[in-house]
Amino acid sequence: MTQAPEPLHRALGLNDEELEQIVAVLNREPNPLELALYGVMWSEHCSYKSSRIHLRRLPSDGAHVLVGPGENAGVIDAGDGIAVAIRIESHNHPSAIEPYQGAATGVGGILRDVFTMGARPLALMDPLFFGELDDARQRWLVEGVVAGISGYGNSVGVPTVGGELTFDECYASNPLVNVLCCGALPRERLVLGVASGVGNLAVLLGSSTGRDGIGGVSVLASAGFSGEDGAESLDDAKRPSVQVGDPYEEKRLIEACLELLDRGLVLGIQDLGGAGLICATCETAARGGVGMDVDITAVPLREAGMQPYEIMTSESQERMLAIIKPQNWDDVARLCAKWEVRASIVGHVVEPSIDAHGNAVGMLRVRRGFDGEILGEVPARSLADEAPLYDRPRLRPSSLDAMRLDEPTSEELRGLANEQLLELLIDPAWVYRQYDSQLFLNTVVGPGRDASLLRLAGPGLPASNRGIALSTDSNPRWCALDPRVGTALSVAESIANLACVGASPKALVNCLNFGNPEHPEVMWQLSESIDGMAEACRAFEVPVVGGNVSLYNESGGNDIDPTPVVGLLGVVDSLLAPPPGWNWTSGDAVMLVGVRHAGGANPFPLAGTRWATQRGRRGGTIAPFEPRALKETFAFVAREISVICAGAPSDVTAVHDVGSGGLATALAEMASETGLGAQVLELESHAELFAEFPGRFVMTTNDVEGFIARAARAGVAVEMVGTVGGTALAIGSSIDLDVTQLSARRRHALADALHTAL
Repeated sequence: MTQAPEPLHRALGLNDEELEQIVAVLNREPNPLELALYGVMWSEHCSYKSSRIHLRRLPSDGAHVLVGPGENAGVIDAGDGIAVAIRIESHNHPSAIEPYQGAATGVGGILRDVFTMGARPLALMDPLFFGELDDARQRWLVEGVVAGISGYGNSVGVPTVGGELTFDECYASNPLVNVLCCGALPRERLVLGVASGVGNLAVLLGSSTGRDGIGGVSVLASAGFSGEDGAESLDDAKRPSVQVGDPYEEKRLIEACLELLDRGLVLGIQDLGGAGLICATCETAARGGVGMDVDITAVPLREAGMQPYEIMTSESQERMLAIIKPQNWDDVARLCAKWEVRASIVGHVVEPSIDAHGNAVGMLRVRRGFDGEILGEVPARSLADEAPLYDRPRLRPSSLDAMRLDEPTSEELRGLANEQLLELLIDPAWVYRQYDSQLFLNTVVGPGRDASLLRLAGPGLPASNRGIALSTDSNPRWCALDPRVGTALSVAESIANLACVGASPKALVNCLNFGNPEHPEVMWQLSESIDGMAEACRAFEVPVVGGNVSLYNESGGNDIDPTPVVGLLGVVDSLLAPPPGWNWTSGDAVMLVGVRHAGGANPFPLAGTRWATQRGRRGGTIAPFEPRALKETFAFVAREISVICAGAPSDVTAVHDVGSGGLATALAEMASETGLGAQVLELESHAELFAEFPGRFVMTTNDVEGFIARAARAGVAVEMVGTVGGTALAIGSSIDLDVTQLSARRRHALADALHTAL
């Protein structure tokens, strides 16, 4: 018996209830092209239909916030007439299929999000998550993703200044490739993606449109269009879901767009990201409350025979949509020709229609010729803003209580601490050596440190001595045990990293990587994580100015661990000298700064630590989130380091956050970096070697009394725990390792695991 073909709307990712909603919006049955438009715009990727109800709980207001969530990038006022734009995105699924192009086009997309706001991109960061490196496929993925990021970022001329590198078995089938971009602009150049002014033109800038990227939002891959529907069958040609990038086209596009903005030739501008031309046209029209007519015959194509749905939904890279006045067209065309950027008029801004109730409705019309046949006609706002909103079922995982009772202990540490510390040391230098982190010569602190730090300078910016700091952080090990508290602690960890370069946090962006939202346990994790982020951001007074949600990160029914990534932007008011970093010197006193014990029942929790995970111990209870002491400690450390950045004398010689791997790892990293050892007193417990909870710093000073006095005035706990010197790192009776051994292990670990040369 022949099986009946799947209904078209289901093949496009729409369910029966969503089809009914579309019929109600249009007051008629949609044609196949219109269904395709709703399929991409109402997809999870574009509409956030499973997460919007929860994202609303995040705080986004702040006196310095110029643009919050909902635009291409968040923007803050950094002072001195300079605004800073920041955005983070994911390209997880494409990178799993084709790691080089998946990662490269992720970089291209995030760059366009930032320069769409009028900002020149200044820096990239890349939080990356893979399975364990004993698997050949994981090594192929790592090398391909890193090559894609470096190949695109280096070629387009934007430095990659930091990120994260996490290996865990839960990402074996679902690598995560998140990319953050930060840029700066004169405040007066800020522009939004809004279409306005009836009669104005929509101009497509950049690359021609091809079939690469169709299905990138996973709604067209199984569609069976017939020729009479205006689209050919896809059965005979499986289209690639991964776009192909051209960084040199992107570089020309950046320069052309920024000059168009500087010359006042553009009223609004929008990146063609997920869902391509339909996304850019409907979103700009919806924001402006106007209609737009789009002529598909005016779109430059790189392939013959492309059908209307392909032209409208292609995710071909390096394309922008600009709204301009008709009288400026000649100037726009000449400027684009100078930069060798293609420019084509593909749309007109039109009057909104009046519906049966007398309401103005901006219609998006897809036409064959501006005065020709209308192929599809839908309200722009219904595509951009009126996707279904789902409050999906949430269920606390039934296994969680048992997991939390399985508390790892430090008994197996006795006599083995040397070997276990060496196992934790891994320097990501092999990765960041593939990147040019010094483009623009603004990078003061580059990859491999607690946070990255850049001078706030660039072409067209007002003169300033300010600096900006960037940090990305996540801890899926914590979040698997308690997504609410784990996410709050991840925010705290990121702020701690900023403090190490003297920066105060000004804005947060997030990339929420979770499993299948149709699994109630995943929705519970997502909801809890958002609440934890909201609690932390309110406690630290940090607004969330944008973000991204990546769902359906699963394979074979197995969801990844909840992986919320936070990106923090901080500002240093005066950057005249570099912060001290990890560069302790012989004779310095080693100070442990911050509350030494975690709150709760366990002063040194090993649950959710790298140490425990490497031993297969994935249970236990993590530290609670107690922000009051954290705020005081972060402020003290940031103030101590900002004094050095301002060029003033200081007795502080080094600083390092106690983060992943715990206190022993932080000390070992400082020793291996400088070639100098340290003698550290006996710790309170073996567990203190590798316990993980935020709010602790290793700082060194050559004036112990003065340092302790300043900490006391700030209400911050400090203890002298050792002295720098010698050729070995000795921590009580637990650790005794030669510095050369530490350095060699840390330097070679990643390259050895990848089976590649340094």
